[in-house]
Amino acid sequence: MKKGIYVVLLALLMVSCKSKAVAVATVKEPLVETNVMTAKKIIENHYNNKTDFSTLYIKSSARYSDDKQTQNVTAEIRIKKDEQILVSIRFLGITMAKALITPTAVSYYEKINNSYFEGDFSSLSQWLGTDLDYSKIQNLLLGQALDDLRKGKYTETILDQSYRLDAVTNENTQKSFFLDSNQFLIQKQEITQPREERMIKVAYLGNKEYDNMKLPTALLINTFQKKGSTEINLEYNSVSFNEELSFPYSVPNGYKRILIK
Repeated sequence: MKKGIYVVLLALLMVSCKSKAVAVATVKEPLVETNVMTAKKIIENHYNNKTDFSTLYIKSSARYSDDKQTQNVTAEIRIKKDEQILVSIRFLGITMAKALITPTAVSYYEKINNSYFEGDFSSLSQWLGTDLDYSKIQNLLLGQALDDLRKGKYTETILDQSYRLDAVTNENTQKSFFLDSNQFLIQKQEITQPREERMIKVAYLGNKEYDNMKLPTALLINTFQKKGSTEINLEYNSVSFNEELSFPYSVPNGYKRILIK
């Protein structure tokens, strides 16, 4: 169950091929202290990057590894903006798992154990150790900040050629967002829960500009917990916008429903 949910939900819904290095946009001159923008201006510039599409189709290669195993698969991601995401995992051309995500529900099945899951985001959020919702998953796949940065308070600093935004909060969860100083695209985002000794890191390994928007070329997720670590790597091989897409999903007969506690 753990492997299946991570491969389908983390590998493609929260995250690809082996990490190379976090891509940093090239700038002609290094940042100096006098060039530091306010957090408000950095956030404004981030959201000035357009996301003009109705549907998005991504074909990708994916690599999953944990403390015990490594697996390479292909992943097909279909997105109807703000409405639904369908992820299909294939191995040697055979569909091994599917996940359908909407703003209100998460559905998933996998063939290895003939099992399926149906529920909302609350149980997944608790199990993964971080709040999840549809917008966060969609944002992650598009290379955008997981949270709506316009709704929070952040402190800004310079780190190498990047801007770093740290959420101002009294809660246990700490969030940091790293944006390049040229295009204000997300390079990396981290969520840490010190008391639980949990951390999720998402890194974007470059980006490509299309007529509709800029998308990451690859992304890497690392999760760290006391019970072990997981790495999921997605590399976007082909992308198309605004096609008529279907979202076929049905649980095969005879599959056993699982519960996440």
